[in-house]
Amino acid sequence: MKKIAGLILLALISLSLVLTAGCTGTDETPAGTEKTAKSLNFGYQPSTHQIAYMAAMEKGWWSENLAPFGYTTDRNKNEFQFPTGAPEMQSMIAGDIDVAYVGAAPVISALATGLDGKIVAAVQTQGSALVVGNDIAYEKPEDLKGHTIATFPSGTIQDTLLRGWLRDNGIDDEKDVDIRPMGPGDAITAITAGQIDAVFLPAPSPTIIENDGAGRIVVNSGEMMKDHPCCVLVVSGKMIRENPDAVVEIVKTHIKATDYIRANKDEAAEIYSGYTKNTVETVKDSFSNWDGEWVSDPNIITGGVMDYVKTQAELGYIEKELTQDEIFDLSFYEKATA
Repeated sequence: MKKIAGLILLALISLSLVLTAGCTGTDETPAGTEKTAKSLNFGYQPSTHQIAYMAAMEKGWWSENLAPFGYTTDRNKNEFQFPTGAPEMQSMIAGDIDVAYVGAAPVISALATGLDGKIVAAVQTQGSALVVGNDIAYEKPEDLKGHTIATFPSGTIQDTLLRGWLRDNGIDDEKDVDIRPMGPGDAITAITAGQIDAVFLPAPSPTIIENDGAGRIVVNSGEMMKDHPCCVLVVSGKMIRENPDAVVEIVKTHIKATDYIRANKDEAAEIYSGYTKNTVETVKDSFSNWDGEWVSDPNIITGGVMDYVKTQAELGYIEKELTQDEIFDLSFYEKATA
């Protein structure tokens, strides 16, 4: 009988310890989080447009700031690189990534076809350029007629912007020019080999082509659409609903990284070089050539993004125009900066 009573007492003590640990948490597991950390998967592209993401990863800020919410952000396990925004958004639709640094235009196309997510912050404006081959005489948009231009696939920022600009200048983007979808690597190779006449790509690709002597920059994207939005920060709807406080922290970290690279461009060039095969000198040259700007406030890009909605509807990329509320959730930026 004494043995049974002892066992009951031991069981009650063990239960009390478990309940206490569950309420208070430990140094390794903050109160209110799961004991098993959840992977937080990021998607991004190898462009200088998205150095804020790279800087936060390089500095350990993603891991440090999101660990209290029960997330792990290991570069080798939770980071996924994409050549353009179209496949990145398909991956997000499939649930493979939770947070995306991506162009605003592919987000619109994805939302129109089932993406569950919202833009929660801006990342960068302008920053792409039209580059023509050395044997192409260019003085005005009409000079592009009859030529082959490589740019990112349908529904991306570059594709949407290029086609809209051509149409604004009286050029039929289907009949007067041959637009071919390519990622940055393939496009650089193609213009270097003389297989295409021009490219419209985000930085640093235009500078790489110029430095290699394969072409020259003739139009910056800001000349096509002044202060146009480019990359944005998107978070999945699932995460927004299940852990909104973590989303606020993601925006805070993004703001911190954006402010940091704006103030430390030389280090930003080194961080980007470490992520790619580009030399630090090439990256710095790109900074001096591009017309882009790193930003974080989504309020400054809403109008431009809604212009993309109209353009994509005109191009037939989406069946109906989306509303601003269907695209953005500005509340997280408001809370992050309160």
